[in-house]
Amino acid sequence: MNLPPLKHSPLTRQGPRPLPLHLLIQTTTLLSSLAVLPNLRNGSLSLKSLGAEKQPQALLNALQSLNPEQTGRFLRAIRAEIVHRHALFLAGVTRYRRHRFHRVQPDYPVLWSQGTTKVLDCRLSQSDQPVALIVPSLINRSYILDLRPRTSLVRGLARRGIAPFLIDWDEPGPEEAEFDLTDYIVRRLEPALQAAHQATGRSVTLVGYCMGGLLAVAQALRRPDLVNGLVLLATPWDFHQGFELQRALLEPMRQDLRPIIEGQGHLSVDVLQALFASFDPDLTIRKFTQFAKLPKKNPPSKDSGAKDFILLEDWANDGVPLVKKTAIQCLEEWCLSNAPAKGTWLVDGQAVRPERLACPSLVVIPERDRIVTPASALALCHCLPNSSNLKIDGGHVGMLLTKRVGSRLHAPMAGAIKNWASRDARKS
Repeated sequence: MNLPPLKHSPLTRQGPRPLPLHLLIQTTTLLSSLAVLPNLRNGSLSLKSLGAEKQPQALLNALQSLNPEQTGRFLRAIRAEIVHRHALFLAGVTRYRRHRFHRVQPDYPVLWSQGTTKVLDCRLSQSDQPVALIVPSLINRSYILDLRPRTSLVRGLARRGIAPFLIDWDEPGPEEAEFDLTDYIVRRLEPALQAAHQATGRSVTLVGYCMGGLLAVAQALRRPDLVNGLVLLATPWDFHQGFELQRALLEPMRQDLRPIIEGQGHLSVDVLQALFASFDPDLTIRKFTQFAKLPKKNPPSKDSGAKDFILLEDWANDGVPLVKKTAIQCLEEWCLSNAPAKGTWLVDGQAVRPERLACPSLVVIPERDRIVTPASALALCHCLPNSSNLKIDGGHVGMLLTKRVGSRLHAPMAGAIKNWASRDARKS
């Protein structure tokens, strides 16, 4: 089967966002070596106090034995290395921003829409097939699930005989400005689920990614008559498992963030990106430094390494704001109060209790996830009465983009979806 026609979708590159923050982290990190060195030499600061379990005594002895001339040469070498590393980071940013490659995305038919939310019909065939409605996070563009043909979750499922429909939340518009989580579930996700059911005449497997997984759980509880199973990819549940540092940073900011969110009417993309940067502060610096070192290939069309980097960074910097009521719920109820794990998260007045779900579920846990800790995701698996888990060697996003994603993720997902659809058909 052929894919739908393609359309060019150029982006205005702003990343890495927020650039001032990443520049500050880079500068502070590099200059800290100059600040620490004198104290190491005079013995007023130990490496143990900086987190090292054992002090490399030979290094300390060497530093302390330098004469003034040697010390001057050593400091000049450090300054030169600081300038070199900073220049590499800036070169990576410049190369990224000026690169001419842009993603070309399929122009999928729209099955249903309301406000800025759409359901994209990603089927390769109109024949009778098991149905999956894929629910991405509200704060990232849905095309991470269809980033490139060879690793696309949407196309991988379609090639394996599944009828995939993808929710595209898009940027909130006037209709969504006052939405809370209940509104997104009741007024957007539920009609989308009904549209997929009506278009195919079949029950639906909900596939939730990250934040979308929580929405999918709540929706499955609301409409068990339409849902035959759940696949939950890197979905957080217990927000107090492995998020100690983030909670420690957020808690004192609670009173300051809320009026900012209410005043702006949303939680901006740059603030969201800054919060995510707290999980691994120098990740962006490492990435763009390595990108600067990638050899340039000629013609640029063969520069697959650069194109893969750009695809992912364009997506990461193409986020959407979170409207104020939803943002406050996510920060205060989910992240700080841990309402989902405590059973106190309410949707339309009803507690979201996954232990009440009868449908089967597959919880996919990336083992090197720094955004959603494996312990947080596994807590949801333990709550679901008819669940299994699939552990993937990868990170929160990386698990979706590895070369072996077809065999490691798409195939087991498609197998589960087919089994659940077959079981549901036999019951009816």
